[in-house]
Amino acid sequence: MSTVSAGQTGTVGYEERAITGNRQASWAFADAFVAEDDALIRARARSHASGLRPVSPGTGAALRLLAAACGAKHVVEIGTGAGVSGIHLLHGMRPDGVLTTVDTEPDRQQLAREAYREAGFAANRSRVIPGAALDVLPRLTDGAYDLVFCDADRLEYLDYLDESLRLLRPGGVLCFEGAFGQGRALDAAHHDMESMRLRELMRAVRDHARLSPVLLPTDDGLLCAVAR
Repeated sequence: MSTVSAGQTGTVGYEERAITGNRQASWAFADAFVAEDDALIRARARSHASGLRPVSPGTGAALRLLAAACGAKHVVEIGTGAGVSGIHLLHGMRPDGVLTTVDTEPDRQQLAREAYREAGFAANRSRVIPGAALDVLPRLTDGAYDLVFCDADRLEYLDYLDESLRLLRPGGVLCFEGAFGQGRALDAAHHDMESMRLRELMRAVRDHARLSPVLLPTDDGLLCAVAR
């Protein structure tokens, strides 16, 4: 794997270090630290059966914590999947909070509705919108959301960033799942479009004047920022 340095073109501005066996074990322990309940386990199983890759338990726990920390009442999720991330977000949100979740596949959203119901959430706690994110997001209200979570087409992440900055209130939280691109985005030798776009995203979030960022090494990388 290539070393990534601050001066290299197409890099993310930090030096990549080898992942030792001990570090891998530590990350695996941290990712599984918070146990999931039966509703999440069933939702996770339906995700895998549908060929989807749900967020890891560690990523889900991080989303739950962030939603709770910002007192989230209104959350946008880009990429519904089968409801695993939505359950975590709903658990962290205020009891009167509403999750707006967008996905191109209505059948996945039906699985998510089932998952939310099994987890004990009333139907009015979620607003499920079928459609392409870049068609739906412009219709949502400026500055009305406490948290935006992106887990959809990585090639569109920079576009989601622009829309999210419009949607978030000051102090709101922005999260991008899969920032590592299964490790490829951290290696300057990879020039596929997704890896390059993820590197652009990391630079854009890190350097944006309105954002206070952090890159969490949970699962495939959770890029987060607070909007000022």
